[in-house]
Amino acid sequence: MSQRELAERANLTEPTTHTALLRMEEQGFIARRNVGDNRRRVHAFLTERGWELRDVLEPMAVESNDIAVKGLSEDEVKVLRHGLTTIIRNLEQDEKDGAARGLRVPPTRSLAKI
Repeated sequence: MSQRELAERANLTEPTTHTALLRMEEQGFIARRNVGDNRRRVHAFLTERGWELRDVLEPMAVESNDIAVKGLSEDEVKVLRHGLTTIIRNLEQDEKDGAARGLRVPPTRSLAKI
């Protein structure tokens, strides 16, 4: 999967995804390489160590999700997910609109001084 595809799937910005991929590569969980003729399009591939970690973490994530929605019907879960996705998209759009006007959202660490 390309960095852009990963960012979209994870609902992250591309710079955030890039930083995460760099760290994962440094730790030996992924290998990044070009696929095909496009030298700018880099794909991330799990290494053997990455697959081992995935086999441990994925069941934990599924269990956590199951615990989080316990007691909600399937319809309620769908409504919740739709609502949260809408909120995320609204905030992303607001950030893009602000950036187009030259505004920059400060990192949360800098707000700790307030």
